[in-house]
Amino acid sequence: MSKLILEIPEDVLRSLKLPPAEREAELRKELALALYHRGILSMGKARTLARMTRWEFKELLGRRHIPHHYTGEDLEEDLHYARGH
Repeated sequence: MSKLILEIPEDVLRSLKLPPAEREAELRKELALALYHRGILSMGKARTLARMTRWEFKELLGRRHIPHHYTGEDLEEDLHYARGH
């Protein structure tokens, strides 16, 4: 598995209005939302990055008023789910 480590300056981390225990999860969500919104990541990959279920990510998209892009990958995932995994 390949990994990318993103270094965030300490002063930026301290400036986040988040408890330290929530920082990574929130930054993952924000990055996933931004990349999905720009069409850089599919919903499946964005929700994986955000470490959320499909339904949790869809709910987050709705709360943020980000339109859902239904792709071929989304269709395959829906068919897989409908067939009982």
